[in-house]
Amino acid sequence: MSAVTAAQAAYIVAALLFVLSLAGLSKHETSRNGVAFGIAGMTIALVATIGLASRSISAMGVALLAIALLVGGGLGIWRARVVEMTGMPELIAVMHSFVGLAAVLVGWNGYLEHNEMTGALLRIHHGEVFIGVFIGAVTFTGSIVAYLKLSARIKSAPLMLPGRNVLNLGALVAFAVLTVFFVVRPNVWLLTAVTVLALALGWHLVASIGGGDMPVVVSMLNSYSGWAAAASGFLLNNNLLIVTGALVGSSGAYLSYIMCQAMNRSFISVIAGGFGVEAATGGDEDLGEHRETNAEEVAELLRNATSVVITPGYGMAVAQAQYPIAELTRILRAHGVEVRFGIHPVAGRLPGHMNVLLAEAHVPYDIVLEMDEINDDLADTSVVLVIGANDTVNPAAADPGSPIAGMPVLRVWEAANVVVFKRSMATGYAGVQNPLFFRENTQMLFGDAKQRVDDILRALAPSVGGQREPVDAVPAGAR
Repeated sequence: MSAVTAAQAAYIVAALLFVLSLAGLSKHETSRNGVAFGIAGMTIALVATIGLASRSISAMGVALLAIALLVGGGLGIWRARVVEMTGMPELIAVMHSFVGLAAVLVGWNGYLEHNEMTGALLRIHHGEVFIGVFIGAVTFTGSIVAYLKLSARIKSAPLMLPGRNVLNLGALVAFAVLTVFFVVRPNVWLLTAVTVLALALGWHLVASIGGGDMPVVVSMLNSYSGWAAAASGFLLNNNLLIVTGALVGSSGAYLSYIMCQAMNRSFISVIAGGFGVEAATGGDEDLGEHRETNAEEVAELLRNATSVVITPGYGMAVAQAQYPIAELTRILRAHGVEVRFGIHPVAGRLPGHMNVLLAEAHVPYDIVLEMDEINDDLADTSVVLVIGANDTVNPAAADPGSPIAGMPVLRVWEAANVVVFKRSMATGYAGVQNPLFFRENTQMLFGDAKQRVDDILRALAPSVGGQREPVDAVPAGAR
């Protein structure tokens, strides 16, 4: 067996492991196996690629390859170890930008390097270069804007340029025209023009999307990065990169489609960056007075409850409140209270964000339900605890003039009692006021979510048999 055939065989094994990884990640119970399969597949792919490359490049090339691996791997391990769960969405956005930048560089290299192709093959090659650069550049700047929004370095409100949809459509038409010209008569100026065009389009696509829809954007950028990787695979004649990119691209697109269905958004609008809407003009209207409560009163509510639903949001992640919440769940269930969690499809800043946090705190999978599974039961629920959520429980979604109009939300206000854990009365990430806070059956519990849940646990202690210490310990690697 030659080195080339051995590498191709390794690529097939790696591709199968990537498929198994996606299958494993689709369920809570098998997610750890999914991660292990993915790591194994990437290790095999890297070893095969390095082994194959080292046979045809100089010693200097091998040294540069080793340096790149050490630097990239070192940075990746460092960031993965120190990142908070609250910072995971923006970290993933940055990673997507690297994939896009790599695709741009591979495309330019594919154009500048000397090749002996002629005729139709050369035209196909030039088409691959042009498309790869375009997709990569859109992914690069789009991911950078997503990172800036998710990390609050720029405002989350949508950019509303006049005729923004016409600008996006015009950019796509210009790309199609430039592609034809480049295939017929390639030159560096056309490639430069499409690079600048795509960089501007990627920036505008994501800048035009409001904060409430950013989880869908992260998922869609994941898809874009996959297609960018696949385009690089064609240029590098690397079958594994093509397969892996197609897997990431298709799975990311499908996840985005599912999320759009759950949010009542148009999938085409996501791709076109056209569903950011102008802020409603009635955001400052007088909605009445809110009612405040304290930990002792909430503990009394929970003592008398027969059913409790907890709806977490990004605030839970910020406060690292999942650990005391998990203990509260255990105590209430031990005393006969039915406790379940309601997870909105876009709770947090990343698809699956809340599920990961709750699994990290060892909350049983079978009581963590999706929005569609829990919504019809909320009217028969004694108490709903809204832990750091805002836009996902906002009745303003029924208002046609609201920036989150049409987005399905958890109908927590239908419960007998609602307790909202919040630091202040400020609006959520989408910048929309929440009428829930002013309803008669809603009470506000202000402060750090973790500290307030600890206070509730202390207030419950006399009635559940003994004292307890605050849950301060965080499992190793959780932060």
